Amino acid sequence: MSVTWELDFYSRPVLDENGKKRWEVVICEGAKGIQSDPKQSFRYTRYFTSKEVNSISLKEALTEAIEQSGQKPTQVRFFRRQMNNMIVKACTDMGIAAKSSRRTVALASWLDQRYAEVYPQEEGYQEVRGASVKYAIERPTGLPDALRGDSWRFVSLQVSAFDDLADWDIDFGESFSLHEMGLDKDTPIPGLLIYSERAKPLAAWMSGLDLAFLTQDVGKRPALVLETGANDRWLLAPLLKPELVEEVAQFEKAKLAANKIHFIGVQKNADSERFEGFWLLRQMDLG
Repeated sequence: MSVTWELDFYSRPVLDENGKKRWEVVICEGAKGIQSDPKQSFRYTRYFTSKEVNSISLKEALTEAIEQSGQKPTQVRFFRRQMNNMIVKACTDMGIAAKSSRRTVALASWLDQRYAEVYPQEEGYQEVRGASVKYAIERPTGLPDALRGDSWRFVSLQVSAFDDLADWDIDFGESFSLHEMGLDKDTPIPGLLIYSERAKPLAAWMSGLDLAFLTQDVGKRPALVLETGANDRWLLAPLLKPELVEEVAQFEKAKLAANKIHFIGVQKNADSERFEGFWLLRQMDLG
């Protein structure tokens, strides 16, 4: 069975006895297949001094995490691209696939909690000011023909509707536990359904894209954009009519109210009772 871990290795807002920032490795289980138990259980943390920031220290942490969890991950996802070389080297040396990704939902949620509740309690804490990750926003490129659906529409499902997600008839997808995201069971989760006569191959293609989230580009060329991988942006649909712009704006409003959680589903048509593909998503703001 494929096991995905999400990892961050970076300085924290805590100074050591020498006035230097402490560095920390945090590792947790990542998003899983739809039929898996979505609850994240394994978590690991370890502090390092600034002099120990290298791939050797990271391999030590990974080795210790594997011993504690009792399993070796199939792949490691990380969002902090400036640490790419170090993380990829450490993982590659251990025979673990590693990739920069914005699909690190469990890690982002846990780090939010640590910055709010854990680090402020540490001796030497200094208040964080501003984002530590800033990337330029690229213009979206056109979707390959293999990823184009015939039509799409926005829908919503309450959090409680996902309780039996593992029992849904789905071929491709990933999920995470909504109950760990601080949402009320009645909170509507907005989503986009894509319909296509080629639904299964479309979902298969999408499963290889490392789906991150949906977002709205505004300005002279408003569009609905699919964000994937580390920094890929795909033009899912140009918003050429005012009513489409408003519809996407309402989707963005609902997404914000749901802690930026949303979903994409792929079906053959509107009457289908199964999903060829289904992904729970959460938007990450990195800069």
